[in-house]
Amino acid sequence: MSINSKNNLCASAPLQDKRLSFFRGDSCKYKLFLLAFVVAIVLALDLWTKALALQLLSPVYPKKIIDGFFSLTLVMNSGVAFGVFSGIESSIKAYLLLSLSGITVALVIFYYFYEKSLQLAARFGLALVVGGAFGNMIDRWRFQKVVDFLDFYWQGYHWPAFNVADCAISIGVTLLLFDALLSIKRQ
Repeated sequence: MSINSKNNLCASAPLQDKRLSFFRGDSCKYKLFLLAFVVAIVLALDLWTKALALQLLSPVYPKKIIDGFFSLTLVMNSGVAFGVFSGIESSIKAYLLLSLSGITVALVIFYYFYEKSLQLAARFGLALVVGGAFGNMIDRWRFQKVVDFLDFYWQGYHWPAFNVADCAISIGVTLLLFDALLSIKRQ
């Protein structure tokens, strides 16, 4: 092996590292790509399933999928997660909740980009939370309510209806908790 070929091999290594650094999660492009990709997937699934729910489901006649356990039922939720605040009647409630959601999403995105020590699971979890929040914010903007349709129940007890955006938020928060527990164990 000549010195020139050896030098060429060494010279190409930094170029390879530069190309691979995108996938390590330490570049801004990678962070932006991951966030945009996850948010786009969550939004597409959420908006598509909500459009189907609005078109095909009734609030009065649920479609039983697993009798005694799961049905698809159209619920227009004026509150937040699990129907919290849905009993409060106010003409500005939807806009207050929309504003609060917007501020929260902005803070999550800020944390996503500026926290250097986040692991992939935490970054993915935050992206899921942002995607789910955007899905519910779009509903709140269009209808002043959120379209929910997944209804799990047992005998007379019903878990509050939810949607794909709520699932993304719940999975995202679970990933964040899991990552936090792992970081405690790492220390």
